[in-house]
Amino acid sequence: MINLFKTYNPLNAVWLAVLLIVLRIGYLFNAPSEIQFLFVEPFARLLIPVDYEFALSPFLNIFLAGLLVFLQALWFNRLVNSFNLMGRPSFLPALMYVVLTALFAPFLILSAPLICNFLVIGMLYRLLATYKMPDAKSVAYDMGMVVALGTLIYLPFIFMFLVVWAALIVFRPFSWREWVAAIIGFATIFFFLAVIYYLTDRLPDFEKIWLPLASKFPAHIQINSYNYLVLIPVAVILLLCFLKVSQLFFRSYVQTRKSFQLLLVLTVIAGLSFYTKKEFHLEHFLLCAVPLAVFFSYYFLYATSKWFYEGLFVLLTAGIIYFQFNTF
Repeated sequence: MINLFKTYNPLNAVWLAVLLIVLRIGYLFNAPSEIQFLFVEPFARLLIPVDYEFALSPFLNIFLAGLLVFLQALWFNRLVNSFNLMGRPSFLPALMYVVLTALFAPFLILSAPLICNFLVIGMLYRLLATYKMPDAKSVAYDMGMVVALGTLIYLPFIFMFLVVWAALIVFRPFSWREWVAAIIGFATIFFFLAVIYYLTDRLPDFEKIWLPLASKFPAHIQINSYNYLVLIPVAVILLLCFLKVSQLFFRSYVQTRKSFQLLLVLTVIAGLSFYTKKEFHLEHFLLCAVPLAVFFSYYFLYATSKWFYEGLFVLLTAGIIYFQFNTF
């Protein structure tokens, strides 16, 4: 399977769709009768005043989620190959993204983090391109607006603002105008939201939007212990990936090295931003799927022991399917 996706062949999109279905079909047997789907934060419902929590059947919900993942995987694969992050074109980024977005059952349904991944991929397109731009103020302003829009969908997305600033640090010489442009872009969206709150006599509630940002970071996370088992091959692949990156890091182009630094920052920020939600949900970590898919792809593309990396991939996919049929 890995060797098939190491080549950049458009026909691999068909095999990608087949794998996507295989990795999700097991969940249909254990899916709940109702699946809640909230595509905006409560404070943004003034913009979309409709009742949508249980609008879709479980099958349609899972089908649409799979379709979104497939489109994101193709777009993400094009991003990685366009900026030559792997050193040579392949379909591995799309493959790894599809696999990572199937790790846990909450990943398989429509959710705000899944929708926000479109914004994450779009942001990476613009931020990686700033390396060769003479001026990036317009990009910084646009990225500030994108972060604000993502925040309306999913509050923890606000921390992607730090990713925008990290990109300016990594790719650009310091310019305070670019940093301020990002702030202005973010403020523009919330200015209009504040106006709507004012016109509906709810301006005092506007301050409550930011209260979750002051929440204490949790001391522990409750997760089904069986879910840890599927993370074992994930941890092994991630460790091998960083070992491979460390071996080839300084042989890569400067832009590639800087891109990997930004992806590492994105992974950390996306992973730690879950604490702003009162209730912990695993689907939050879908925000980490994009950067982790790049790291995973890098390992599998340059791994040399075929029996080992193919076996490791089979173990990962088999574990995902097994835990979909066994909910314990």
